[in-house]
Amino acid sequence: MFRTVKVNELRELEDRSQWIDVRSATEFAAGHLPGAINIPLDQLEGRLKDLDVDRQLLLVCQSGSRARLAAAILEPHRNDVMVLQGGTAAWIKEELPVVASVRNRWSLERQVRLGAGMLVVVGVVLGNLVGAKWDLLAGFVGMGLVFAGLTDICPMGILLGKLPWNRASHGAVSSSV
Repeated sequence: MFRTVKVNELRELEDRSQWIDVRSATEFAAGHLPGAINIPLDQLEGRLKDLDVDRQLLLVCQSGSRARLAAAILEPHRNDVMVLQGGTAAWIKEELPVVASVRNRWSLERQVRLGAGMLVVVGVVLGNLVGAKWDLLAGFVGMGLVFAGLTDICPMGILLGKLPWNRASHGAVSSSV
């Protein structure tokens, strides 16, 4: 079972742990903890060889949800996994430094909100102008948002994460202080 750590506990763990940010490449580029490397959640199982066996693992995401999912994936392979409570948001709240390798990139969450909002508007407009069946599009998106809220699994986010601008550039997966 993984251990949850708070931001104020990280200084003592910094040299003994490898920090893995499991968010998408776009989210990582927009701002991450200094020294963290990016291994997106959907690539984690295929990149176990990139994990330092001599150091504990600290998993980070925006709020902690994806990091807990990553910890569950790693549980059969490692018994030294920690999750940052509150994620990058908690780090930023403590006014600690963040490394941003690209400015003006939208987080995956923001892309999902925009995409879902656009689909709802299109569904409602077409439902009024073309035919009532278009209202089903808005309903479908609403059901998807409810599903994502209940399960913490967002199919739209997974699909958007596969788009070229949300994928890591080769060789640009790590950052140092």
